[in-house]
Amino acid sequence: MATTKKDIRALSKEDLRDFFVKQGDKAFRGNQVYEWLWQKSAYTFESMTNLSKETRELLQNNFVINHIEVDTMQRSKDGTVKNAVKLHDGLIVESVLIPTATRTTACVSSQVGCSLDCKFCATARLKRMRNLNPDEIYDQVVAIDRESKLYFNRPLSNIVFMGMGEPLMNYNNVIKAIDKITSPEGLGMSPKRITLSTSGVPKMIKKMADDDVKFNLAVSLHSAIDEVRNSIMPFNETFPLQDLKEALEYWYMKTNRKISYEYVVWKDINDSQKDIDAFVKFCKYVPCKVNIIEYNPIDDGDFQQASSDAIDNYIYHLEKNRIVVNVRRSRGKDIDAACGQLANKS
Repeated sequence: MATTKKDIRALSKEDLRDFFVKQGDKAFRGNQVYEWLWQKSAYTFESMTNLSKETRELLQNNFVINHIEVDTMQRSKDGTVKNAVKLHDGLIVESVLIPTATRTTACVSSQVGCSLDCKFCATARLKRMRNLNPDEIYDQVVAIDRESKLYFNRPLSNIVFMGMGEPLMNYNNVIKAIDKITSPEGLGMSPKRITLSTSGVPKMIKKMADDDVKFNLAVSLHSAIDEVRNSIMPFNETFPLQDLKEALEYWYMKTNRKISYEYVVWKDINDSQKDIDAFVKFCKYVPCKVNIIEYNPIDDGDFQQASSDAIDNYIYHLEKNRIVVNVRRSRGKDIDAACGQLANKS
């Protein structure tokens, strides 16, 4: 009976070194393979050209590289690129390349579907099928970096974990992927150019602080009133705002780094003065900046973009209280690539 080949990217560098020693080879051969996998992003053993043919055949006989494939790619009229990414088991996730005049940003997924139940998000309507492995997250970044060089003549500059899934519900794999992306032995990107966006899992925010992560933290807040947040993000009943507040205060105490709040304003949901006052108060707990995000409809009409007056009123009161606020216009809406729209419709 044939034995199942191991996924070679699940092995550490030490595991690879041990494998070659057991084969009667030199330990440094493991270093060479590790470099091909994580620094040079090799997807085949045949491409590892500084290894002998015998060594490549040895790897081929014992291991597989479960790399992703860009199944379909769509380009928006605003330059945004959306990838439908096929995983080794046939499941699909989506990732997005967002270009501006000065940077290109990869928006990557961390789960197939999502563990949470935000009512305004298309991804939340997909059941969570599984977590992504570290190499599957890493591969999305590699693919988008290649597209950035191809279409915009510059390497990828930023990464946001704002695609499909709740990153903190796949914490270990996300952290391992970020380690490969930022390590000098991997892609060598600065962690300061990476932002993890969470809907708010207090225990895991505290764990990130304890683990001394170097990347940035964003929170999809959308309301600072529990009753309102419960109605649009039902998991808030399990992780209420008081617990989130304490976790964010702990994060700032340990890291001394600002929080970014992602905030959508909807008509008749969170567009009143009471909502604004509660949000301003919440923003004062920890140094922060606010991104007000344009809403992207997901077909059912339950959520509608608030009026310009309501958004202006938010901006006025935030700025009056010396809170930095930006309005983020959505990109890639014509290909369902904007925030909240990723649902494998392509």
